[in-house]
Amino acid sequence: MNVIAKQQELVNFIWSIANLLRGTYRPPQYRRVMIPMIVLRRLDCVLEDSKAGIVEEFQALQARKYEAATVETIIKQKFKVPFFNTSKYTFRSLLGDPNQLAVNFGHYLKSFSAEARAILEHFEFEKEIEKLDKANLLFKVVQAFTSADIDLHPSRVPNHQMGYVFEELVRKFNEQANEEAGDHFTPREVIRLMVHVLFQPDDAMLTKRGIIRTLYDPCCGTGGMLTLAEEYVEHFTGGARLKVYGQEYNDESFAICGSDIMIKSAEADTSHIVFGDTLGDGKTRDGFPDAKFHYMLANPPFGVEWKKEADIVEAEHNNLGFAGRFGPGLPRINDGSLLFLLHMMSKMKPAGNEKGQEKGQESDGCRIGIVFNGSPLFTGDAGSGESEIRRWIIENDYLEAIIALPDQMFYNTGIYTYVWIVTNRKLPHRQGKVQLINASGLSEKMKKSLGNKRNLMTDAQIDQVVNLYAHFSAEGEAAEHVRIFNNQDFAFIKLTVERPLRLNFALSDERIQRATECSAYQSLIESKKRKDTAGIEADRQAGQALQAAIVKVLGALQAKHSAKLWKDRAEFAKLFDAAFKKADCKLPTPLRKALISALGERDETANICREKDAQGGAPEADPELRDTENVPYVPFLPQVSEGGAAFPLPVPVKYGANPDLSELLAIVQPHCQDYIRREVLPHVSDAWVDWSKTKIGFEIPFNRHFYQYTPPRPLADIAADIRALEADIVKLLGEVA
Repeated sequence: MNVIAKQQELVNFIWSIANLLRGTYRPPQYRRVMIPMIVLRRLDCVLEDSKAGIVEEFQALQARKYEAATVETIIKQKFKVPFFNTSKYTFRSLLGDPNQLAVNFGHYLKSFSAEARAILEHFEFEKEIEKLDKANLLFKVVQAFTSADIDLHPSRVPNHQMGYVFEELVRKFNEQANEEAGDHFTPREVIRLMVHVLFQPDDAMLTKRGIIRTLYDPCCGTGGMLTLAEEYVEHFTGGARLKVYGQEYNDESFAICGSDIMIKSAEADTSHIVFGDTLGDGKTRDGFPDAKFHYMLANPPFGVEWKKEADIVEAEHNNLGFAGRFGPGLPRINDGSLLFLLHMMSKMKPAGNEKGQEKGQESDGCRIGIVFNGSPLFTGDAGSGESEIRRWIIENDYLEAIIALPDQMFYNTGIYTYVWIVTNRKLPHRQGKVQLINASGLSEKMKKSLGNKRNLMTDAQIDQVVNLYAHFSAEGEAAEHVRIFNNQDFAFIKLTVERPLRLNFALSDERIQRATECSAYQSLIESKKRKDTAGIEADRQAGQALQAAIVKVLGALQAKHSAKLWKDRAEFAKLFDAAFKKADCKLPTPLRKALISALGERDETANICREKDAQGGAPEADPELRDTENVPYVPFLPQVSEGGAAFPLPVPVKYGANPDLSELLAIVQPHCQDYIRREVLPHVSDAWVDWSKTKIGFEIPFNRHFYQYTPPRPLADIAADIRALEADIVKLLGEVA
């Protein structure tokens, strides 16, 4: 029987045990019992051989009145185990006393060593023991897990295979709850691809003895990425050693991951797996605030709000800037995935050529692999938090590659996903460049769907992607799948293109009514006083008097000029001001502007409205005609002109609000002006650029770079198909008749 078949058989058997819970538990609640029982039974299997010796040693040490911490240390060192259980019971022996099963099981849980107990407490399984006991189900469930048909010892079910089992069970439990399946899992073939690409440049180094490297996952779930990364490094026999670290905020996933770490080896350190919110939610924070790592992997939540972390994140951004984790900027509140990447980048081991590197300091640098949906590629306008984060990553030459995965690869979503490779130690031939790899067509259909997962990447397809990455070429056979760009190619200048305001003016009933309905006119009878009743009444009466005066003046103007249409605002404003001056009615400037505006309507044939209505004054921009143009930072020519400035990165614009644009404009104005003359002015000759609103943006239009035009079918072929369908319909109708 192959591995996949064995996994499915184990899943089916465990699911059959879950059916015992029907009635007492609703199907979505099965996981409260089944997941902890699987973990506990697996731990029980691991401890079985050393159980008697540990219990005997524990009783002897207790008799000698050693402190609990000392007892733990002695037992771990003597028996070379990362955890132990001092209860006299095993799963099988618990069944020997059915009447006291609940009490004995509770004692069994409390008898684990301190680190193991701290992890298992996240299951809160004592509540379920009591509930199962009351329903007379506890004996049946424990008995089912001691059956000869199920052996969960790591020698029978290796850790990576157990990961698949958990993955499938949680997916089934979530489906029963009509929830998103696979919230905590990344498909194993996606992890394998990420791991292979992450370590590929270091394969030779990983064969050397004595090499120790660290890997961190800030949202480690059940530890799938940590496990596969360890297995990859372990296949270099006698080579490097990988220490893994992780953080997880979901209790169940944390307990599964921590248990998996305990089982792996006697040297396992469960302190490397921390519970809590990586970004910080006020109660828990980053579990490794000062640590730096050689490698990092993550699959952060897609499109999930970060409202509950907002206080911590925003305070760190505002108070610490680049000395904290979120210096470049903050994304929109409804998607925090880029925050995880910034968090990871703050933990990169410095490379030898980085600023601040001290002489003799370890200079291994860092490599990061992270899975995103399409949003971080392009969401966010120039100057937005997302754009500024992309800018910081790209202009500092951290982004090495992006790999587009096939759709329908994940259990909870069918969307396309992308693996970003970020590093501060690019190889010389990669420096200043970004490699895009389109692997969206490299998959096979699964025989049976698992949630939204219908596609699978085979080992051969994973190897193909890794080879495309390693060869770093867009020529020959790689041309279909690979594009290589300079970092500057992802930068663009956002220009604000203005057009002049053109208005005509009239004194019709409709326009006068509009003037009396504007907010500036209506607010005249409102008072800012709150407790002075007399003052409020005085303000109201004064406002009413001014309103009456305005209506009277406008009525008089209408009587004289009811049929006239002005196409010059300066001319109309002169008449307007003279009438109010003659009536000795003084208007506040905001009210005057609001009334004149209400009496006007847009008219392309009218004269241009100018600032202060002065002859020769600057044209006033029309907000409704305002438009923007995105112009490449680097034009088609390598320089602005012969001997002109190049296009450097980092861009000469500081991060933050209202930066000085003078250096940037000196570089880009010539080719931006040429763009406007070529692309805009032929269509709207009166347009101009408001350079004060210029912004620098960064985006990665991945799909655009791989788009291939498919011409429509010839009309004759389409017509022939239609005629054939019509003939078939006529034939079928004839048969019915």
